[in-house]
This record gives sequence, C-alpha cells and structure tokens, in this order.
Amino acid sequence: MKTIAVALLACCALAQAGAEELKWMTDLPKAQATAKAENRLVLIDFTGSDWCPWCIKLRKEVFSTPEFVEYAKKNLVPVEIAFPHQKEQAKAVKEANQALQAKYKIQYLPTVVVLNGQGKKIGELGYEAGGPKAFIAKLEKLKADAKKEASAS
Repeated sequence: MKTIAVALLACCALAQAGAEELKWMTDLPKAQATAKAENRLVLIDFTGSDWCPWCIKLRKEVFSTPEFVEYAKKNLVPVEIAFPHQKEQAKAVKEANQALQAKYKIQYLPTVVVLNGQGKKIGELGYEAGGPKAFIAKLEKLKADAKKEASAS
C-alpha cells in the first residue's frame, strides 16, 4: 500500500513539474512589438497580484490552467501590470503601471485589456466564472469582432 502511495505522489510531482507556466511580460511596448510581428493579441492583466481575491481567483482558475497556457502560447502576448501591496516595486515600475492604469481608465481589479497586433484596444474583460473555456471563448469573440471591423474598414 505504501509503494502505491509513494508511486502516486511521484507521478503527481512529475506531472506538476511538467506543467508549463505562462511567461508574463511587464514591458508593454516590447509586448506590442512581439504581438505585431507574430500576429497575436496583447492581453494586459491589471492585477492586485498579492491582495485582490478576484485577481488571485482569475490567475488560479484561468491563467494558470494548462488549457489557457496552451491557448496563450499560440494566440497571446500576456502582460502583467501589477499593483501589489506586499511586494516591493521599483519607483519607475510603479509610475509606469499607474500611467497605464490612467491611459486605459482602469477603475477596478482585475481588469484585462485586450489589444490587437497594432496596439488598438479591442476589448476589456474581468473575472467571470467558467474557467479557461469561457475566458478563451470571450477572447475568440473579441478577435472575430476585431477582424470583422477591420475588414469593413
């Protein structure tokens, strides 16, 4: 019985070690350049990363899931704009984050701003129940609506 328990624990540890995490950028201009070059969307997560319950829930239920990570690697350039309470940030980072908060008129956290490859805002999302499948569906709708609008112009 002990051997089975040890084997199960080892498998779980290996599965967890194999799960890839999403690489979040913090430099929006670099993210926009990458998105333009690779024809992807920019997903900007305005988050209270270490204190906001809904932000933590969004990260855990959507952004940290294998399904979302796989989708994001092919379709998104993720950017985290954090407003932590417990983690120290350099003054320049704080000021840059506050400037982006003002630019995109962010009033609550979490707010997810989605930009097309040219840097145009195509939508805004927040936390909603439904996990990665529902969130990805909303992103796909934003992408489709943006394509329709671009082809109509």
